[in-house]
Amino acid sequence: MNRLIGRVLVAVACVGLSAGSAQAQWNDPAVVEALKQIERDMGQAMVAVDLETLNRIFADDWTSIGASGTVVTKEKVLRDFTSGVDRLEAFELGPMDVQVKGNVAVVHGSVTEKRTRAGKDVGGEYVWMDLMEKRNGTWVVVRSAGAKVR
Repeated sequence: MNRLIGRVLVAVACVGLSAGSAQAQWNDPAVVEALKQIERDMGQAMVAVDLETLNRIFADDWTSIGASGTVVTKEKVLRDFTSGVDRLEAFELGPMDVQVKGNVAVVHGSVTEKRTRAGKDVGGEYVWMDLMEKRNGTWVVVRSAGAKVR
């Protein structure tokens, strides 16, 4: 399963980076920091169950391959946070790597979470990757993938 997730992460990164504009500047420090802030905001919004912020961060067509290998939609994530099925109590992000090309960016890193899902402890250490796209002047997460490492 971890090999499948790893292959998906690599494929998403390659597709995302090849989709950017050739004329755009790579890795503008201000853009890199803005994308890292979106990641921090996402975690804080999950802890606070701030659905308005999560709705703004995730594109309407967002999907993710979760740590269990299942495909998750934006609608399901928002519903699970609303109902309390998914509950992020605390998180600590590790270092993040950001690669930007035009209106497309890949952000990946690690996180340690205290989390429950359907009443079961699923906390631990994870690696993750988000594919972001600038749409109508705003960066949104369009695809995600993650895997539990401990």
